[in-house]
Amino acid sequence: MSGAYREVDNLKHVIIGTAGHIDHGKSSLIRAITNINPDRLKEEKERGITIELGFAYFDLPSGRRAGIVDVPGHEKFIKNMLAGAGGIDIVILVVAADEGVMPQTVEHLHILSLLETKKGIVAVTKTDMVELDWLELVIDDIRDRLQGTFLQDAPVIPVSSVTKEGISELVAKIDELTAIVESRDEHLPFRYPIDRVFSMTGFGTIVTGTLIAGKVRVGDKAEIYPQGIATRIRSLQVHGQKVEEAYAGQRVAMNLAGVQVDDLQRGNVLAAPGLLRTSLMLDVRLELLADAPKPLDNRERLRLYTGTSEVLCRAVLLDTDYLFPGEKALAQLRLEEPVAVLTGDRFVVRTYSPMHTIGGGSILDAHPKKRRRFRADSIRELELRESGGDLQILNQTLLAHSDKLPVEEELFRLAGRPARELEAALETLLEEDIALNLVVDGKHHYLHTDYLQKIVERAQQAVATYHRRYPLRPGMPKEELRSRICKQISPKPFNALVTLLAGEAGLVLRGGVIAAHDWQVSFSGPYARIREKVLQRLAAAPYAPPDMEELANELNETVDRLAEVLAALADLGDVVRVTSEIAFAATVVADVQELVLGIIREKGSITIADLRDELGTSRKYALALLEYLDAQKVTQRKGDSRVLHPQFQAE
Repeated sequence: MSGAYREVDNLKHVIIGTAGHIDHGKSSLIRAITNINPDRLKEEKERGITIELGFAYFDLPSGRRAGIVDVPGHEKFIKNMLAGAGGIDIVILVVAADEGVMPQTVEHLHILSLLETKKGIVAVTKTDMVELDWLELVIDDIRDRLQGTFLQDAPVIPVSSVTKEGISELVAKIDELTAIVESRDEHLPFRYPIDRVFSMTGFGTIVTGTLIAGKVRVGDKAEIYPQGIATRIRSLQVHGQKVEEAYAGQRVAMNLAGVQVDDLQRGNVLAAPGLLRTSLMLDVRLELLADAPKPLDNRERLRLYTGTSEVLCRAVLLDTDYLFPGEKALAQLRLEEPVAVLTGDRFVVRTYSPMHTIGGGSILDAHPKKRRRFRADSIRELELRESGGDLQILNQTLLAHSDKLPVEEELFRLAGRPARELEAALETLLEEDIALNLVVDGKHHYLHTDYLQKIVERAQQAVATYHRRYPLRPGMPKEELRSRICKQISPKPFNALVTLLAGEAGLVLRGGVIAAHDWQVSFSGPYARIREKVLQRLAAAPYAPPDMEELANELNETVDRLAEVLAALADLGDVVRVTSEIAFAATVVADVQELVLGIIREKGSITIADLRDELGTSRKYALALLEYLDAQKVTQRKGDSRVLHPQFQAE
C-alpha cells in the first residue's frame, strides 16, 4: 500500500459514477482521468462498447482517492447499469457533443433521479469533433433538458478525452463536490450489495461491490442474503491494494471463506450476521415517470431493481385503481423471489416486456403484512411512515412488529432510521408506557401496549374456549396458547411474555398450563356419571383393572372421553395411570408400594412373580406396577429382580 493512500485512508470515501448514452465516451473519459481502462471483457474491447460494470480509481488534488464505476450505455444492458448506480455518490452525466442528449441519456437521468442521487456534473465529450458554435447549441439544449432535475444547476464542462482539454477542470470540480458530499455512516452494521462474483486460483471465491454502510475488517463473520449462508472475510482489497479494514463509500473486493462461486450471484447482499431478513413483499411509495408510456394498472407485472438485484413482482395499488404518468401512489410489491433490503432503500421499476424504465420510489416497510386495497388504516400507517417524525414512525413500527418482540437493533432497522435518531424516541415511548420491554437472556425485547391489549383479549377468549371444550383439564398448555395467539414469537421470549400476559388478562399460571383465576375442575353432567362408574370399576378389581378399551366398552363411552376423565382423576390424585392403557386407584398403588418395599427389605429383592403371587393378579399387572415404581425411582431393575433405587435409599 502506498504511503500517500495511508495518509488519507481515514478521510471521506466517495464513489463517482458515469451515466449516458452508448458511444458517448464514458469509458474513454475514465481512461483520460485515471489512465485505467474500465472495460475488462475481451468482447468489450473488441466491440468498443461497455457491457458490464467497469471500475477504476484516481487521486484527487485534495489527496482523497475516489472510486469510479463505469456503467454500460446500451439499452440492452440497463440492468447492468442499475446494478452499479445504487452506490454512486457523484454522477458524471456524459453527453457527446456530436450527438447531444439521446434516449439513454434520458433513461439514465431518470434512474439516477429515482435513486435520489444528489450531486453531479455534466461532461460534454468529443469536443474535438465539433465546431464551437455547435458545442454552444448542444450545451444550451443540455441545460434545457436538465431543468427540473437534480442536475439543473450542475456544472457543464466541455472535455476531450483525445486532447485532454477540460480534464483538469473536470477533476477539480469533482474534488469540490467530494468535499460537500455527505459521508456514509461507518457506525452502522456493514451492508454490501454484490455486483460481481468470480474465483481466483489460490484464493477461492471473490466478490466485488460498494460498501454502502458500516465498515468491515479481515476476519469478520458475515452472512449472505437471501440464502442465509454464513461466511467469513478472509481478505480485503480496495483499489487493488490489500487492506485490513474497509469503509462505507469504498469499492471493495472481498475473499470469502467457506463459500463456492456457484452459491452466489449478483443481487445477493453480504452483511453483518442477522442484520437482514428476507421479504417477498414490500410496502412502497411508487412514482410513475411523467414520460411513462401509459398508466400503471393494479397488479401489473414489473421488474424491480434494488441494490444490485433484479426480481419480478406485481404492483398492488393500495390507494388508487390506476397510477397515471407523473403521479405517485402507495403500493405493495408482491415479489416472485425474496430480497434482502431495509426500510428507506430506494428502488427502480421497469416494464416486464418490452423493458422500459417507468418509475421507482422508496421502501416504506421492508417486512409488511399482506395488505388489502383501499383500507384507511393501512393508508394512514404508510403515510405516517413516509412523513412522520421519529416518535410517530417508531410508534407505528413497534405496533406493526410487536408480534415478533423485536430487540432494539431490529426495531430500529424495521423503522428505517439510524439508531442515533431513534434512541430518544424509544425512551419516550417507554416513559409514557406506550412501549414495554422484556428481558430474555440479557436482551431487551420490545412490544407496544396496544399489541399487549390485543393478545390479552385473544388469550382470554382462547382460555375460556379451552375451558368450555375441556372442562376436566386444569388449564391450557402454554405452548398451545402461544400457537393460537402469537405463534411468531419463539417459545423462550413467550415464556417471559406469558407472565405479564396472565396478569393483564386475569389468568394464572399453574406449572405449564394457564387458566382463568377462578377455574376449578368439576365433574358435572355425563362426566360425573363416568367418574362414579370408573371409581366403582377400579374398586371392584383393584389389582386387575380393565384397560382403556375394555373400560370404554363396559361404560359405553368413547376412549377419548374416558381418557379426559382419567386424566382429571389423575390430576386430582384419585387414580394413577401406570401406563397409557392401565390405571389403578391411587390408594391401591400406595399400598402396592409399601408391600414392595417390605418384601425388598425382608428378602433383598422382589420379582414379577413375587408381586403377582402376593396380589393374586396376572404378570401383566405386576409388570406394569413394578415398571411404574422403576420410573418413580422407588425401585430399579437388577437382572430379573427389583431392588431399592439408590435415590430412594438416600431419601
